[in-house]
Amino acid sequence: MNVIWIVSDTFRRDHVGAYGNRWIRTPSLDALATEAVRFDAHYSAGFPTMPTRADHQTGRWTMSFMGWEPLPEGVTTLAEILAGQGYHTAASVDTPYYLRDGMNYDRGFQSFFMNLGQDTLWSLIPEPGYHHESLDVRAAWRSEADRNAPKTFMAAMQWLERHYKEDFFLYVDTWDPHEPWDAPSYYTDLYMPGYDGELVLPLYGNWHDMPGYREEQLRKGHATYCGEVTMVDTWLGFLLKSVDNMGLADKTIVIFTTDHGFYFGEHGGLFGKMSSDKYPDGTLRPYDEPGSQWSYSPLYEEIVHLPLLIRAPGVSPGAYGGLSSAIDVMPTVLNLLEIDIPDFVQGRSLVPAMRDTSLAGRDYVVSSLPFANPGDPVRSVDNFLRDLRDPPVTTVTSGEWSLLYSPESGVSQLYNLYEDPGQLDDVIEKNMEVAAELHLLLVEFMRETEVPLRLLRPRLELRM
Repeated sequence: MNVIWIVSDTFRRDHVGAYGNRWIRTPSLDALATEAVRFDAHYSAGFPTMPTRADHQTGRWTMSFMGWEPLPEGVTTLAEILAGQGYHTAASVDTPYYLRDGMNYDRGFQSFFMNLGQDTLWSLIPEPGYHHESLDVRAAWRSEADRNAPKTFMAAMQWLERHYKEDFFLYVDTWDPHEPWDAPSYYTDLYMPGYDGELVLPLYGNWHDMPGYREEQLRKGHATYCGEVTMVDTWLGFLLKSVDNMGLADKTIVIFTTDHGFYFGEHGGLFGKMSSDKYPDGTLRPYDEPGSQWSYSPLYEEIVHLPLLIRAPGVSPGAYGGLSSAIDVMPTVLNLLEIDIPDFVQGRSLVPAMRDTSLAGRDYVVSSLPFANPGDPVRSVDNFLRDLRDPPVTTVTSGEWSLLYSPESGVSQLYNLYEDPGQLDDVIEKNMEVAAELHLLLVEFMRETEVPLRLLRPRLELRM
């Protein structure tokens, strides 16, 4: 049995046809969903980009013991385990932080293809004394196939051509539809006919707070994002067609998921996935400039509720409504391959739920930036250290309830997801007992995962 695990960064669950969207074109994912188990209550654990990759590769609650940083010594990855079991482990990625600045997320992969061209927003804004290879890579683009997601999927297909007769684990990770949203214009034309080609950069804050910013720019940014969603879906379809053509479909597990979502004006006008102090034009302050800090960044459903599709030979298609976490995918792979799950893995195999979708899921899930306190320097979004001005918000999801917890007084929020799926009505004052129960689950979780006392102590109370 083989495994192909596809991660597409910043891919909102509600932008997939198989999850109910009726106007964004995702035919390849929709076709995959008809043959897969669709997980309807799957949630992020660590947030954002690299913490999720650590969760995926280790099956552990990495938010409790590491931040956005290299994988520590002694931390074992899925690729290492599978390589030790005789699988050819390969990865084709363009998410830019796998190797930059000492990052070591190629650990365990015998073949590793890093496709250049993706990077931070700053790499696309030439400044005196600053240049990045992404500028040169992008300047050489001539066709759709030159772009990052197509190149990443093509590298995976070319690797398969050489190794499809072997037992393999192939990990495909594309940063699209992460910004900058610059798919060929014809993709954006599907969602904004007559698109003028403008590259819209997210504000990482509330667009209403930006003087002169127009809703038209927000809508254009969303249209370009949707264009990248369809471009990724197109090339994912090419990969899956190659799998069929090589006769691999009946002996290959296929997984599709993401790390987090994005805000496009929800919750009062948020445009981004976090909030930070910015220049007057809305762009992020450089990491080395005084005043560059991350501020209050709530994790609503648009960010933490994720798509997960798993197609496994011998497992009937279906939909599973129980709660699951990003850390559960790694042990699921091992279980499907009939490999013992190591004791250090904190995730739970989803195989029983795949075979019997009536089984209960987790009692609750926790989604959070790596735990930190105000004033701590943290890496998020672009791999650079910025101080935290406000404590990270941690979301606890359990059944119908979602608690957005903050250690600060009067900041925590509670939502009933069954009655209010858009999280428009904070009902914490009317349901303090529920909020207190969810908060106790968080404290229990932090103790069980041995979060350091300096990080646990400020979170021992629900301050209203």
